[in-house]
Amino acid sequence: MDDKTGFDTATRIVAGDDGTNYDGVAIVLHWATAALVIANFALSQVWDSFAKPTRGLLEDTHMSFGVLLTGVIIARLVWRWLPGHQLSSLEAGWVRLASKATHYLLYALLAVEASLGFAFRWGAGRPMTFFGLGIPSPIGEMSKPLRHQLREIHQWIGWTIVIIALLHALAALYHHYVLKDRVLERMLPSARRA
Repeated sequence: MDDKTGFDTATRIVAGDDGTNYDGVAIVLHWATAALVIANFALSQVWDSFAKPTRGLLEDTHMSFGVLLTGVIIARLVWRWLPGHQLSSLEAGWVRLASKATHYLLYALLAVEASLGFAFRWGAGRPMTFFGLGIPSPIGEMSKPLRHQLREIHQWIGWTIVIIALLHALAALYHHYVLKDRVLERMLPSARRA
């Protein structure tokens, strides 16, 4: 057994992966991503309905979840790129291509969304909030029109992520209920026990 194979086997065993389902780490990171995206989107849609102190708390929570989501996405990508954590696709042909394209598009949009969030917060000369801690800005202050534009793009990308994620979820349900394959099952925690 060479080092690469030994490392692959060790990380798969630690993650509880039997090679047919996503491992426990991949499943937790997937659902953490989904929960944080939904929570952040919901926060951004309701904070304008509240008075200033509550609105500020909701915005700070949104930023904290955004920082956390950034960390989860980085962990997801690192985990996915580690040798031995790639699972062969159950789909074939154009469906496989569409699935891969959707995943890469979501990763790219999430990366851009996080970057824009950091940029317009730091561009205002304010630290990024992370559960009460301030992450200081490594960039200089930006003009108000540029910050406004970045915030608007951030909002549009947020909507785009939610729409694509909804289509992704609907596709998983289609696989489960219509095609009756294991695409959805492989990403569910209960699939690990099956």
